[in-house]
Amino acid sequence: MKKIIIAVLATTALSGCVNSTTSTTTTAETTTVIPSQTQQLVVVVAEDWQAIGAQLYRFERVAGQWQQQDQGHAVVLGRTGLAWGIGLHPTQAGVQKQEGDGKAPAGVFELGTAFGYLDSLATNMTYQGMTADDYCIDVKGSPFYNQLVDKSVVGEAAVKGSSEWMRRDIYSQDNLYKKGLVVKHNSQNIDGAGSCIFMHLWRAENKPTAGCTAMTEQNMDTLLAWLDEQKAPLLVSLPASEYQQKQLLWKLPTIK
Repeated sequence: MKKIIIAVLATTALSGCVNSTTSTTTTAETTTVIPSQTQQLVVVVAEDWQAIGAQLYRFERVAGQWQQQDQGHAVVLGRTGLAWGIGLHPTQAGVQKQEGDGKAPAGVFELGTAFGYLDSLATNMTYQGMTADDYCIDVKGSPFYNQLVDKSVVGEAAVKGSSEWMRRDIYSQDNLYKKGLVVKHNSQNIDGAGSCIFMHLWRAENKPTAGCTAMTEQNMDTLLAWLDEQKAPLLVSLPASEYQQKQLLWKLPTIK
């Protein structure tokens, strides 16, 4: 998979000023979407909106400056690429993430609970070991839409129709959710706006997901060991052209 490198040059900044008369930047756009308390960024950059693969980079804020922690590694995205999700970023024009569209959400998102099949993992994120009763509800119209639930608490009827059983080793005979992280897309649980978005293990580099971001187990182990919820980590996921356009506006780091 080709490595994607983003660099914002002086000419890019100038061309943005030249073209300012043909595009409108809202007040919200000029406000940084990365809170000051955020000290870790997971940055995923794809070649374009339709790409099923991307590169993931880790950044840490040191003395107020973003420091790149690695050279990046391959991840896979949704089977139909990316679409704008609902996160910390301002609402954007363009294709929006919808339930069942096969697209991973683009934008800036908080990272939530780490999860998996094991009793514990090496991470400084809150961790939830999953059981056969744990589901994420992807059924439109459900009062539990886009929420992790325990079948023994909410009842059999509440999980009926959901395809997101969290112990895939039991129900699907695979290890995709052996280790993973919740991505806080659509945290208000708007019906039909996309649900159950995770970072998890991949099948292979050429096999996309239903809308998540997936990687090798080794790379997931490295990511989980590095992440620290005390540093308020975020995920930034964008096509290369959007990353270049938003880098100055959203104060995103430069990828080397």
